[in-house]
Amino acid sequence: MLSTKNKVGLAIAGFMGLVDCFSVLTPTPDGEVGPPFAILVLGSILGVITLVAVVVGWTKANRAAIRIAAGARIVSVLTALPAFFVDVPWFIKLLVTVAVVLTVISVVLMLSPARQTAPVTD
Repeated sequence: MLSTKNKVGLAIAGFMGLVDCFSVLTPTPDGEVGPPFAILVLGSILGVITLVAVVVGWTKANRAAIRIAAGARIVSVLTALPAFFVDVPWFIKLLVTVAVVLTVISVVLMLSPARQTAPVTD
């Protein structure tokens, strides 16, 4: 059984994965600072992996799928971290910060153990 924490974490991860799926459709214009196209492609792939893993994890309470979703989210956010070390607008750094925080929250919630109840004895 999935706990409410697990489901909230999966929902956050699913939302972030859905957003990532479309990253390849918004390449950085020439002459502007932004992620390379290869990173956008990787982000889209990780988004699809996240979505599939979230659906399987939620519907089947499959712990392996939940771990895959968590791993995909971690790798995805790692590709965004260079934004802190290059000269990009402040709002990009803010978006990356929000993504990092949401990723940490979703991973912690997804991987939280389900609360087990003690057996009832008479």
